[in-house]
Amino acid sequence: MDAGSCNGCEIEIAAAFSPVYDAERYGARLVASPRHADVALVTGPVTRNMAEPPRRTVAAMAEPRLVVAVGDCAINCGEFAGGYGVEGAVGDVVPVDLAVPGCRGARRSRSGSWRRSGE
Repeated sequence: MDAGSCNGCEIEIAAAFSPVYDAERYGARLVASPRHADVALVTGPVTRNMAEPPRRTVAAMAEPRLVVAVGDCAINCGEFAGGYGVEGAVGDVVPVDLAVPGCRGARRSRSGSWRRSGE
């Protein structure tokens, strides 16, 4: 879920599902509905206009569920910290279970995080 990012992390997430890195071999699948999801990947700082959708999305997910903050912007607002349109980090809006640091977090660390989330 893009909560207000620059789309760098979304490109990296899409690349993680490419044949080269093949995140599906770990059982990860991209789904369109939060009702079918076990894990929510949230990118970017949460903007004021996007403060409510992450709450609703996480509430629609079945238990047990995990919320993963992907990238520095999701963890601590990164470059956007202090911006007038920024509500805060993902952890300020919904409880975060796992954080993948880095600006455009590395695909290998994301794959490792997905493996750890299954444990």
